[in-house]
Amino acid sequence: MADVVGGKEKGGEQRLVSLPLSRIRVIMKSSPEVSSINQEALVLTAKATELFVQYLATYSYKHGSGKEKRALTYSDLSDTVEESETFQFLADILPKKILASKYLKMLKEEKGEVKEREDDNSDECDDDEAES
Repeated sequence: MADVVGGKEKGGEQRLVSLPLSRIRVIMKSSPEVSSINQEALVLTAKATELFVQYLATYSYKHGSGKEKRALTYSDLSDTVEESETFQFLADILPKKILASKYLKMLKEEKGEVKEREDDNSDECDDDEAES
């Protein structure tokens, strides 16, 4: 985590960001299009990320069940992502939780539907050949 407690650095002066800049640099450098990272760009990216996460958390808390429980849960975040157009791009990152048994049942149903479609298609092909 960051070497910041309460927004203060070890020397006692206020830090602009509390996210670990070294980790953000590693994530940014993982992109093949990035060759070097300016220190100002790194700090601005970190600050923008913090502000975005704060906005997502606040929005999810206000619009979710968190107010009643006085807690922010994963389901509040995933509901926000699913319901708000603004956060739709996070749908793959914050999906709704489902039980493994439900997931396996969904997979079986999907496989059954695919098999039925394949059978229907082969029947249609057989009919076409018979007409020729």
